[in-house]
Amino acid sequence: MRTPVRNCSTSSGWKASKPFEELLAKHGKGYGCEVCKPTVGSLLASCWNEYILKPQHTPLQDTNDNFLANIQKDGTYSVIPRSAGGEITPEGLVAVGRIAREFNLYTKITGSQRIGLFGAQKDDLPEIWRQLIDAGFETGHAYAKALRMAKTCVGSTWCRYGVGDSVGFGVELENRYKGIRTPHKMKFGVSGCTRECAEAQGKDVGIIATEKGWNLYVCGNGGMKPRHADLLAADLDRETLMKYLDRFMMFYIRTADKLTRTAPWLDNLEGGIDYLKSVIIDDKLGLNEHLEEEMARLREAVVCEVDGNR
Repeated sequence: MRTPVRNCSTSSGWKASKPFEELLAKHGKGYGCEVCKPTVGSLLASCWNEYILKPQHTPLQDTNDNFLANIQKDGTYSVIPRSAGGEITPEGLVAVGRIAREFNLYTKITGSQRIGLFGAQKDDLPEIWRQLIDAGFETGHAYAKALRMAKTCVGSTWCRYGVGDSVGFGVELENRYKGIRTPHKMKFGVSGCTRECAEAQGKDVGIIATEKGWNLYVCGNGGMKPRHADLLAADLDRETLMKYLDRFMMFYIRTADKLTRTAPWLDNLEGGIDYLKSVIIDDKLGLNEHLEEEMARLREAVVCEVDGNR
């Protein structure tokens, strides 16, 4: 089903197959299995970015997406609220501590500069999320194929070596792209100088401040097969960088297979980083205006996945 779904944003005829049932009638058979349902659900989410817990979408979601939490080895769940750029207020810390104590949760600072709450019972998840939302938090999409975080160093605001406001830019980028479903999870890093304390060159998107602007790196990866990110463009102003990033993310969304991280996607892309530069910077395919419009549409559609509100 990958081909018709991939073309969802460019073919006017595809919109008639937006519901899973119509897609299945055209391209499949039966009722849909437990593999194809979440696969199609993920692909449709990256096309339309509708609220995933609408009644008609719920049967297509993985367990983690259904409960907005990650199931753990003992059958309990982890809850990770967003802390954009790693920032959290004293009031937020107090609220997280209170909630963790009330529900007897284990707390840990994660590698994504967020606070993870572990050991949640399934029946407690709605109330845990309600209290977090009331305290000013929102979901961190730790369960989703989407942007997880923008890791930042303290940057020029505090560090004597910093040449750029990495925290402010990281918060802006995380809020810009949060909630947009992608073929696999994405991680950002923003460093305030070339000392690279945010480890940006090991992220799907890495941004490093320079004396002249910002360097944009893409398709880095840690894990079992680490990959150093490639430099896409250097010394950019923030507006240009975000324009390139809109294009990059949409091109990845539209061309990568499900569960493919940006690193293997680029490794398998004919022409590699040079081809990617020609598409994103030089508009070789004549798609950039369309990619920017598509990203704007997806961003506009984002809602809070806890309560469905914008």
